Amino acid sequence: MQDLQNKYHIHCAPGDVGRYCILPGDPGRVPSIAALFDDAHLVAQNREFVTYTGTLLGEKVSVCSTGIGGPSASIAMEELVKCGADTFIRSGTCGGIDLAVQSGDIVVATGAIRYEHTSMEYAPIEFPAVPDFDLTGCLVQATKKLGYPLHTGVVQCKDSFYGQHSPALSPVSYELLAKWESWKRLGVKASEMESAALFVVAAALGVRCASCFHVVWNQEREKAGLDQNMSEDTTASVKVAVEALKLAIQQDRENRA
Repeated sequence: MQDLQNKYHIHCAPGDVGRYCILPGDPGRVPSIAALFDDAHLVAQNREFVTYTGTLLGEKVSVCSTGIGGPSASIAMEELVKCGADTFIRSGTCGGIDLAVQSGDIVVATGAIRYEHTSMEYAPIEFPAVPDFDLTGCLVQATKKLGYPLHTGVVQCKDSFYGQHSPALSPVSYELLAKWESWKRLGVKASEMESAALFVVAAALGVRCASCFHVVWNQEREKAGLDQNMSEDTTASVKVAVEALKLAIQQDRENRA
């Protein structure tokens, strides 16, 4: 009977995961996130989806990797919701766009540009991709508490990594380059690949989602000849996500009291 309840992609069943869940992209990042939980254990591993469950402040919590991009991220969220999760924090990486955003900084998304297709299968393009307000506040508070450099604002989400990094090679370079210039002029903080889909899917499913990112590199700073050091250590964004989950758990308990 348990096998019949297992969700096709993530191989989890109701009861396997907590209502609070962190969503990294990289499966290799999952064990290090789970290590910050209490009593964490491996629940399932299939394709790009690796899931651990433990506790924080006595509350059941989980972490599940989503792979790269909106399609796999939306699959993970849909199946996790069917297993009982309702509060999600994406902890990922991004590339800076705004010149003030430097490698190693934390970006907390206040909205996402839907320059991807997954979200179109959940809501018309006029619907904004925005995170849960209170959960975003938890991420901001957590980042400040931990003392990391923080940027809040809109992020751009795309489906093609190399469409951003090698746009001139694309047959539609005219569009990619023009849109990129728009993002810069609009003050967009960073570029990544999942949040627009996750925010819209969360709205469609009636659950909560917010996102924080570790800045790996800023190609606009590079073009401008500004100093920067490439940073691939995602420890800070992971700690922010875990601390934010604790704050969300505390807020939920207070609201229920």
